[in-house]
Formats: sequence, C-alpha cells, structure tokens
Amino acid sequence: MVRVLVADDEPLITAGIRTVLESAGDIDVVATAGDGSAAVRAAVRHRPDVALLDITMPVLDGLGALGELRRQTPAVRAVMLTSFGTEPNVLRALRDGASGFVLKHCTPDELIRAVRAAHEGDAYLSPEVTRMVLGMVAPAAGRRHEALARLTALSPRETEIAELVAEGLSNADIGRRVHMSEPSIKTYMSRVLTKLGCANRVEVALLVRDAG
Repeated sequence: MVRVLVADDEPLITAGIRTVLESAGDIDVVATAGDGSAAVRAAVRHRPDVALLDITMPVLDGLGALGELRRQTPAVRAVMLTSFGTEPNVLRALRDGASGFVLKHCTPDELIRAVRAAHEGDAYLSPEVTRMVLGMVAPAAGRRHEALARLTALSPRETEIAELVAEGLSNADIGRRVHMSEPSIKTYMSRVLTKLGCANRVEVALLVRDAG
C-alpha cells in the first residue's frame, strides 16, 4: 500500500481526495492536515510515502511545508496541488524537490497516477503544468546545438517518446499513442533519462524544447 498524507485547508476537497485515492485499492490515506505546519507534524508522526500539499494553506503554505518536509522527512515524496493554471511557483516547487504538480481540476485517474509515480520515484506533472513550465522557460541562445547533440544518443523510438514527454503526455497516454504497454514506456523512459543524463521528465521536456 502507498501511504499518503493529504494537506488542504478545505475539508470538502480533502474528503474528495481521500475518496478518490482510496478507491484505487493500493493507496491508503493515513493522515490529513488543514495547514502546512500541521502537515509537517503529521508527516513526522505517520511517515507517509507521499504527501499531497495544497500550495495555498494558512499558517505555513505548501512551499514552506515542502521545505520543512525535505529537512525533517526527506524520504517523503511531495506532490503539489493547486487550483490555478498559471501558478508562478511551479519552478520553485520543482527546484525545492517536489515530485509532482497537479491541478485540482485533474481527473481522478490523473491524481492516482501522480501519487503512484511519486511513490515509484518518478516526477509527474499534469500535461497543463508541463506546457506551463515550457512556456515559462525560454530556450537560451546557444543551447540548441548542445541539446541536439545530446538527443542524438537516443534511438528513433526513444526520440519519439522524448518528444511526446515534451507535449506533456503521461506514460499511459504515450503508450496509447505509440501502441505500447505502459510498462514498456516506463522502460523506454528509464533509458531516455539515463542516455540524456536527466533527473526527471521535466528536464527531458526542456531539453527537447531547447533542441527546437
């Protein structure tokens, strides 16, 4: 079972998230919190695998809670939640160690995928968030040649998958697009990350963007 902490200052949202996650069968919500400070205390007490943190919470916001979790419970992987499609703190959250970023209007399946991905050590961003990040980071002059050179290490299939990652597609969506199973896509993604020297999907997407 994947043990999850849900932190959101809206009880109805928290209850809905719990219902969605526990419907998956392999996820157990072991604690909830209504503010960032309480979330950190709950994480220290319950040691969840994944913490879902709302960005905008009282006492201590989601970004502050993320920083404290990294210091006090580094094994806990954090997925950030937001209602806003233009959240200015996406890049900061990712730099600070967030394992995912999803919008509150995402589908139940997407929320479950985000939690599972974080638990498996992957970084998951909603497609809208991936596109947002790419739009926020303009390719720097001179990086195109380096990016193209790095991408030559990939096979044609790996290149195709990297380009689909840059479109913001999840592993499941990529599998449907190229008619392959999700486990096969995960294997290809592992190869892509290794060959490109990237830590996560966002770095792959940015590299493809730099290459044009």
